[in-house]
Amino acid sequence: MLNIKGKVAAITGASSGIGEATARLLAQHGAHVVLGARRTERLEVLTSEIRSKGGSADYLQLDVTQREQMEAFIKYTEKRFGRVDVIVNNAGVMPLSKLEALKVEEWDRMIDVNIRGVLHGIAAGLPIMKKQGFGQFINIASIGAYSVTPTAAVYCATKYAVRAISEGLRMEVGGNIRVTLVSPGVTESELADSISDEEARQGMKEYRRISISPDAIARSIVYAMEQPTDVDVNEIIVRPTASPN
Repeated sequence: MLNIKGKVAAITGASSGIGEATARLLAQHGAHVVLGARRTERLEVLTSEIRSKGGSADYLQLDVTQREQMEAFIKYTEKRFGRVDVIVNNAGVMPLSKLEALKVEEWDRMIDVNIRGVLHGIAAGLPIMKKQGFGQFINIASIGAYSVTPTAAVYCATKYAVRAISEGLRMEVGGNIRVTLVSPGVTESELADSISDEEARQGMKEYRRISISPDAIARSIVYAMEQPTDVDVNEIIVRPTASPN
């Protein structure tokens, strides 16, 4: 793999799913990974497993909704390795429900994690990348960034926002800072575990009947990272072959 060995990647939402798979794959190919999530017990286990296989991994507790924590996470990465090559803004939540259910607190949580979390990652990383003259943001969206389904109005809105933010950032930074949007289709993860609405939960069980491994998304992230510095892979949509969704 080109341009992976020795790179420094900070990954949010790294305690499970896409974040965990990405951490394992990048470390396997020689990257230094710094893992952030709220569940430090999982991060500790993952870090130990990566190190036991000869990989380079560190971790920090991280709530992406707290700007100061994101600042500390990215600054730790820079101090530990001298630079920040890649920030993978992966943390996300998906408590689906119809709007008429008025689960306003869940709406707020999606906005805080899915949108503000990405913005906090950009705010923390962009000054460092501009100073060092290179870097890459990889923002994880969803196929929900391209179409809306019932019970997913707010979730899709947050992912549309991530798509818009990513495109705006790409146009503004130019130079040697790359911006990639990765939009997974139905992927095995814990996202559906946050659905408290029973109707939405049952619908999601059927929707997720056909899914792909988070390793597939990790490989797409590696693909975007390994390109030459003058190549910016802007958008990747990865779906299960057998799924129409």
